[in-house]
Amino acid sequence: MHFNPYGGPAAELAAALVNLDSGDARGVSGLVPQFHRSAEPITAESAGQILVWARRLSPVFGERDLDRLVDSVNGLLADSASRPYISRHDGRDPHIHYAHERDDIVTRVKAFTAAGVAHVLCLDPARLGRCDNDGCEVVYVDTSRNGRRRFCSTRCATRVHVADHRSRVARVV
Repeated sequence: MHFNPYGGPAAELAAALVNLDSGDARGVSGLVPQFHRSAEPITAESAGQILVWARRLSPVFGERDLDRLVDSVNGLLADSASRPYISRHDGRDPHIHYAHERDDIVTRVKAFTAAGVAHVLCLDPARLGRCDNDGCEVVYVDTSRNGRRRFCSTRCATRVHVADHRSRVARVV
């Protein structure tokens, strides 16, 4: 059984939502079902509310001060009314829900993502990352084996490393 304790779909959804353009309601409609199962369609109104929530999630990625990080995530948990329980709806095997399945999609996404970042924070807060490339605001959940990820992509890492190399070569010449 493959099990990755750093994030899971809830924290990954949180990062993906933060990375969406703040006006991309259509992106929310395509993204949420990839991580969160729900029969409820995502309307333009609920997508807008989820995007507002994504802005609330953003500061927890890359926060180095543990006290501020804990306070931020506790605020998210309180505002989402996250309350874990085991569900067996629709004939599915037992699984954890962070909000009642009869709650609206916005409430469920808030609870799901808040719980996801809380799990990561408790396991290793450094795994909630923000790209180290100046000007890049992409966030991620570091699921690497060694937990040393610094960039959102190979492209950003390469840009920084090439710039560092060119800087060193220019100083030598």
